[in-house]
Amino acid sequence: MDKQDKLLDKVSSKTHVSKSDILSLANDLQTKDLNNQDNIKDFVNKISKLTNKQVRPEQMNKIINIIQNNQVPTDIDKFM
Repeated sequence: MDKQDKLLDKVSSKTHVSKSDILSLANDLQTKDLNNQDNIKDFVNKISKLTNKQVRPEQMNKIINIIQNNQVPTDIDKFM
């Protein structure tokens, strides 16, 4: 099993989201213009539905700000 598969397994087990759904989200994200608030909201809402977690409006605004200001952490190992 390679590093990518291990990462997907770990994310899937922690989030209870299937690997195929995670890959589908990743593919969807690659086609989105993340400077567009509607695209970000749509993506966050998809994640919210898959994880059964509600995103409050203030959380959504914070997520939008982080993404649009390119403040997303790039070291995924810190989250695992």
